[in-house]
Amino acid sequence: MANRFSRYVAAINKTPAFMRSALLTKLFCSQVKYAKTSGVKLLKISHHQTELLLENKKKVQNHIGGIHAVAAAVLAESATGIVFGMNVPDSRLPLLKSMNIRYQRRMQGNLLAKARLTDEQIADIQQAEKGDIIVPVTITDESGQPPIECEMNWAWVNKKPKTEAVGKN
Repeated sequence: MANRFSRYVAAINKTPAFMRSALLTKLFCSQVKYAKTSGVKLLKISHHQTELLLENKKKVQNHIGGIHAVAAAVLAESATGIVFGMNVPDSRLPLLKSMNIRYQRRMQGNLLAKARLTDEQIADIQQAEKGDIIVPVTITDESGQPPIECEMNWAWVNKKPKTEAVGKN
């Protein structure tokens, strides 16, 4: 079942490989303004998985030159929200219920985030009128190790019908 966002992603995924990341990032940042501020780059998107990159640039650094804890949280939220959003029907509203982030050690260099959904999770999102799921995300730094452990609890509910303006003919 395709929604509006997944149809745009499918069209972008048909473009030449060298253009995809920039186009996916532009699409995402047009809807999630803060992602542009933090510099999150989308590398791959499908119904089952996303892959995002956050480069260790000055605008996202903490006082010791690593990626700031909150910037890493934005990366995790973005990765899980995108793969979740690829599967939420247009008639439903996606909502982040909670974030669970455990910082294990200092982050070294750039961060790569990968979020995944199972076939069972996707079926539940697409079929149930409302519900919630835990979307795990793996974040690794340039050492190849995960400096943080994250999981996001995403929910969906039916959108409220739009009401017509009073007195409009």
